Amino acid sequence: MKRHLSLTLLVAACAVGASACNPVLRSHGYRYTTQEEPNITPAEDTQDSVLARLGNPSTRGTFEDNTWYYISSTRESLAYLRPATRDRRIIAVSFDDAGVVSTVNEYSLEDGRVVAYADRETPTRGRELSFLEQLLGNVGRLPSEQFGGEQNLPGGAGGPRRND
Repeated sequence: MKRHLSLTLLVAACAVGASACNPVLRSHGYRYTTQEEPNITPAEDTQDSVLARLGNPSTRGTFEDNTWYYISSTRESLAYLRPATRDRRIIAVSFDDAGVVSTVNEYSLEDGRVVAYADRETPTRGRELSFLEQLLGNVGRLPSEQFGGEQNLPGGAGGPRRND
């Protein structure tokens, strides 16, 4: 009986441990199946027909408002690891000035580029002061206007001078 209980607990622990390793898939953006390819024909479709077929775009071009992007991606999360993008599909639809589709381009995950960010700080001009230089830097530098009886208020809020 004791052996049967320990075997049951071992199997239950393995099942719980294995279930924690299952990936979690999340879909973002415009989703459609591969059988449901968006059929956008250049020189025939207009902005209205693209809106009716695909809906609002995920984003529009930053410098060219006549380019619409439909972005879809699938991300996979595994336990505590950083999520990884498994699939990405971008459809770029460009329009001419009359609102008619001029080009349709499709991009996938392989077309993307990895951007390496520099985590350094931007250097400033001048030299950097040590802690002691910052602490003792103003010793011996008293403003001369304090000796003449004038007030040194922030923002020049001293007001008009009174002659007594």
